[in-house]
Amino acid sequence: MISDDNRRSLVTYNHITYLLYVVSYFTAGLLWIVPIVMNYAKRHDADGSWLATHFDWQIKTFWYSIVFFAIGALLITFALGGLGVSVMADSGNLAIGSILLTGLGLLIMTFTFIWHLYRIVRGWVALTDSRPVP
Repeated sequence: MISDDNRRSLVTYNHITYLLYVVSYFTAGLLWIVPIVMNYAKRHDADGSWLATHFDWQIKTFWYSIVFFAIGALLITFALGGLGVSVMADSGNLAIGSILLTGLGLLIMTFTFIWHLYRIVRGWVALTDSRPVP
């Protein structure tokens, strides 16, 4: 069990990490690394409390977002390479496939962006209400 002072400190700490995730949207994601490092640094201080769910929630949100965003980016990169080949080979079918694959990659990246923002907002609201996140 954690003391009241430690709990208040960890609540403030979590508010800061949630804020940094939101601010990272305005830095093209360059600030993403700061809150994840902060979460790993303090995660064990919250063991056994409802605050531990917030550290885990933010860590999972970060890693799943990275994985899905990378999948989307790889699909786009692969598709744009295929588009280049189709132009060189004058192949309309390959170009259509590349455009569809690019669209899929963009869809995955858009979904990831919205999902990430949703999780940050949902977690921050739960923290403000002094509730754990699932």
